[in-house]
Amino acid sequence: MIGTAALLSILVLATSWFLASKIAAGHASAVAPVPPPAEPVRLRARDGVALAGTYWPGRRPDAPAVLLLHGVGASRNQTAPMAEALAAQGYAALAIDLRGHGASTITDHSYGLDEGLDARAAFDWLKARQHSGKVAVIGVSLGGAAALIGRDGAVPADALVLVAVFPDIRHAIYNRLAAVLTPAGGALAEPLLSFQSLPRHRVWPGRIAPIAAIRDYAGPVFVIGGAEDRYTPPAETRALYAAAPNRKALWLVPGLSHGEVSNLHDAEWARRIGAFLRETIGMP
Repeated sequence: MIGTAALLSILVLATSWFLASKIAAGHASAVAPVPPPAEPVRLRARDGVALAGTYWPGRRPDAPAVLLLHGVGASRNQTAPMAEALAAQGYAALAIDLRGHGASTITDHSYGLDEGLDARAAFDWLKARQHSGKVAVIGVSLGGAAALIGRDGAVPADALVLVAVFPDIRHAIYNRLAAVLTPAGGALAEPLLSFQSLPRHRVWPGRIAPIAAIRDYAGPVFVIGGAEDRYTPPAETRALYAAAPNRKALWLVPGLSHGEVSNLHDAEWARRIGAFLRETIGMP
């Protein structure tokens, strides 16, 4: 006979597996059409996953360009206003739906590992389209992780903007659980979800760590976070900034939560992003 403790353990593990499966499930969503000169594109990642995107041409065929990668549960709808603002400055831009989102192939989320294959496919396509001109990447939350920790390594961007990016998966899961279950509940539940990375993705949780990957990124980095972000608190944003080894900048936006800073694209955003891009990938 199975004892009460064993039954309870089985129930807890089964519940945590079910919860993690629900959280990781991808969902298709409608993507708003964008008027010309933007054009739809279809790409394919190295593992065969089909990706949908939108491309905005730059002021000239070899204009410097920006790849935009959205956050979890979003789509290129999130980054289209950012792309339009950059295109208005003369940059070429490409926004894609990461796998499991929008109009791309629907798969489970892997928190940047497999999504990194999407980021690399999009980067290579944009680099070729711009005749090997410089390409920066703006990664929002999941998108920033994908730019750094993909299975093929970091995307070789000429500059990198990281918006509301978690330092590692254990902190990301704990922060979200603690916001619902209290800090004590988050501390108890976090390992039950974090260590599912091994059976699900064939890596230990420590592999899903942008803060470790950024230490090997040699290019310039602009780290942006919300001063009121409970999912990626300011201390974690500062730690990610501190880990970048070379030229870098930090902007903690006052009063903004995780969702608000992830969707930020106002005049101050355009001014700061524009200045960073001009200094790193050049004038369009």
